[in-house]
Formats: sequence, C-alpha cells, structure tokens
Amino acid sequence: MITSPLWLPATLMAGATQAWRTAVQRRVSHSLSINAAGLVRYLYGIPFALLLLGGYRLLFPAPMPGIGSRFLLFCLAGGLAQIIATNLLIMAFQHRNFVVGTAYSKTEAVQGAVLSFLLLGERLSPLAWAGIGCGVIGVMILSTGGKRMGPTDFLRALAQPAAITGIASGFFFALTAIGIRRATQEVGGDDRIVAALIVLATTVLLQTLIQGAWLILREPGQMRAVLASWRVSGQVGLLSALGSACWFTGFATAPVALVRIVGQIEVAFTMAFGHFYLRERMRRSEAVGLLLVVSGVALALMGAL
Repeated sequence: MITSPLWLPATLMAGATQAWRTAVQRRVSHSLSINAAGLVRYLYGIPFALLLLGGYRLLFPAPMPGIGSRFLLFCLAGGLAQIIATNLLIMAFQHRNFVVGTAYSKTEAVQGAVLSFLLLGERLSPLAWAGIGCGVIGVMILSTGGKRMGPTDFLRALAQPAAITGIASGFFFALTAIGIRRATQEVGGDDRIVAALIVLATTVLLQTLIQGAWLILREPGQMRAVLASWRVSGQVGLLSALGSACWFTGFATAPVALVRIVGQIEVAFTMAFGHFYLRERMRRSEAVGLLLVVSGVALALMGAL
C-alpha cells in the first residue's frame, strides 16, 4: 500500500545518488579488498546518517516515536543482507565493466517482486508486472552486450562468474529492502521520513560493527588502508547516507517491489557515470537495453496510478 506520494521523488533521487556512489566506490575498490571497499560506505556513512536524522529532528521537532520489539532484528537482517549484496556487486565489477556489473544486480526488481509477495503479501497490478518484464529484458540485453544468443548460449552466459555474483547481489539487495521495510514498520508515528532515518542510523551502526570487526580480525592491514583513504571514502559515505535515506524513505511509504522497479532508473544514471566519469564506451545495444529499462519504469508508474 502506498502511504505517501513522497516515495517517487525519493526513489528517483536514490537511483541517481546510488549510481554516483557506486562509481566512486568502484575507484576506491581498486586499492582496497572487497570487504574494505564495502566497509567504507558504512563507516564513513555514520556521521552523515546521524546528521540527517539530527537535522530533520531539529527542523521538525516531535516526540521520539516508539520502537517495536523486533526493530533491531529487522535492522540487523537488512543490514547483513546489504553487506553481502554490496560485496557480491563489487565482485561482479571485477569480472565485467561497471555498467554490466550493475545490470546483473538489477534483476533484483523481479526477485524483489516475488519475495515481497511471498514474505509481505504485497501485490502488483498487471501493468506493473509488464513493467518488470520489460525492465528485465532490458537488463538482459545490457548484461549480454547485445550479442545474439541461442538458449544454450544464454544459459552459458548466465553461468559466468559476473552473472552469478550479479544476480546473487540482486537477491540479497531484495532481501535488504524487505528487512528495511519491516524495520520501518516497527517505528511508531505517522512521520515515515523520521522512521526511515532512524532505521538508517541504526542499520549503518550495526553494519560498521559487523564488517569492521571482520576486517580487524581477518584483514587488519586493510583497516589501516580504509582509514588512510578518508578523502575519497568520505565521498562514498556521504553519497551512501543520502542514497540510503532516499531508499529507506521509499520502502517506508510504498511497496518494496514498486520502489525497486522504479529504482531501475539507476541503470540510466549508471550508464551516464560509466560513460562520462569512468570513460567506458556505450554500445548501441546498451542504448536499446536502456530504453527498455526506462519503458519498464514508465509501465510500473502507470500501473501504480
């Protein structure tokens, strides 16, 4: 159920911010291990997440909302799923280019639609499902580089490391969305933005403890590298906090599947960053795939009206 029209601009802003953050994080990942590159978004995101929550509370003062008994459990589940998803996405980047790695992870839209129906009972209109199908076809074109493939070739392509890690990343991102939505539902009150920001601050703190402890125990040298990379990593933390605040607001005010379908517009922003920021060439087939993804987003929006 959509509880506020705020979900749409929040989701669009989340897509743009996440594409920017992922592009910057990919550059950091060249000098850090997978776990260290994942940690920077949480560790350096903490101060910005707390500033967002504190600033919003100053602008809109109100009594602190009540917190349900399962709040921490859902924050922990969503946060852990996001750690796994982020690490898998970074691994996908190591097998293929930035755009293709992200494209595989965008199968999250259809995975999220199925999981949110099974776990949350959320239903979509036939038009929204058509949008999912259109978007998935676009993602597949992006992931295969527009090559003509028979069924055997397509299955072989899906067995490649980039496909496996990218699709697995999408699965865990879908689980992240479900965990975060349930966490926001455990926060009382009518202000869904403050609920999203409380969940964000809590989740980022938990993620920093989990992945930070892993790094200290297993890769102590990488922890020093994370601290030394504060100039670039600080940008990742800022963009991560802003993007997550927008995603969490979307999850708090609209069905998970709908937010993730519209969130596929991130692919458009990703291609722009890949082309202009990372200097990666854009093929004609990628433009066709992009058009299908955008068409899928439009169909999903029409189905939500």
